[in-house]
Amino acid sequence: MPVKISAIAKQLPPYTRETKDILPFVELWLEGQEDRFKRKVLKIFENAAVDRRYSIMDAEEVFLKTSFEEKNDIYTREGIKLAEAALIKALDNANLEAKDIDYIITVSCTGIMIPSLDAYLINRLNMREDIVRLPVTEMGCAAGVSGILYAKNFLKANPNKRAVVIAMESPTATFQLDDYSMVNIVSAAIFGDGCASVILSSYEDETGPEILDESMYHFYQAEHMMGFKLRNTGLQMVLDQTVPQTIADHFPAIIHPFLEQNDLSISDIQHLVFHPGGKKIVQTVEDLFGDLGKNIDDTKEVLRLYGNMSSATVLYVLERFIERGINKGEYGLMLSFGPGFSAQRILLRW
Repeated sequence: MPVKISAIAKQLPPYTRETKDILPFVELWLEGQEDRFKRKVLKIFENAAVDRRYSIMDAEEVFLKTSFEEKNDIYTREGIKLAEAALIKALDNANLEAKDIDYIITVSCTGIMIPSLDAYLINRLNMREDIVRLPVTEMGCAAGVSGILYAKNFLKANPNKRAVVIAMESPTATFQLDDYSMVNIVSAAIFGDGCASVILSSYEDETGPEILDESMYHFYQAEHMMGFKLRNTGLQMVLDQTVPQTIADHFPAIIHPFLEQNDLSISDIQHLVFHPGGKKIVQTVEDLFGDLGKNIDDTKEVLRLYGNMSSATVLYVLERFIERGINKGEYGLMLSFGPGFSAQRILLRW
């Protein structure tokens, strides 16, 4: 039974600024620091390959001394609104009602919400009482692909069902005001907030790209490379500087065996749906794919327009391909990386 992606929609938060308009807030935050350090930090923001970002709170709130509790309350309140709007858009795109969904997966790692996001959506949209729920928290940036992977497996085992994956993230809610480490600074320079919703179906007559295969690739002894530490001040980003090189070292093992088990090679893949983790990771992967005669232009454009929105970002890249209108029979490869450290892969055919 084929599983297809039948609709996708994104929802952006209400607050937005260009990077150049955020720099005065960064300068204010850096008061009291050495001039050389200030110049270095501003250069990081200017050279992050992010022109604009969106947020659930305005810049004044991000740089105020709000507590973890206050920022998490904003994350919960605004996150529910974003997710509801994204889901409604996706349902409209698929000409469906909320009660047509059999399985709901919500992914988010940038706040804490119990009950989870899906419970609020079920009540707000009056979804079915027997809908199956799966909230996913700890997969980080990879969770957008992970959620589709889990939905595909559910639908493969259950013909004539529909699933929705909703990725809602607010990295700005994790900004650490008293942390002047490079990790906190780089994170602030590349991340933004956003939400996306994807509907999948195992109905025979469904249209959209088919999910042919999916797989995870786990890096041993790499738990330290990416994630969050829970502090009294909130979720503190963990991002090891060796991530780009680690990806490069493992790249052949990540890509080629996965395609070979589907009797394909990279030359057969027309469309690369890659999560833009940040400028250095994008440059690393762009060089690797460039050597194979491919490009990740859409990935770079999503990073430029929105920043890295954690799990939601790869779905913004996917939306660009789905809206473009791809020729029948062409292949796409979705790829993202997340805490663990792991790579998530999905093979698509239009």
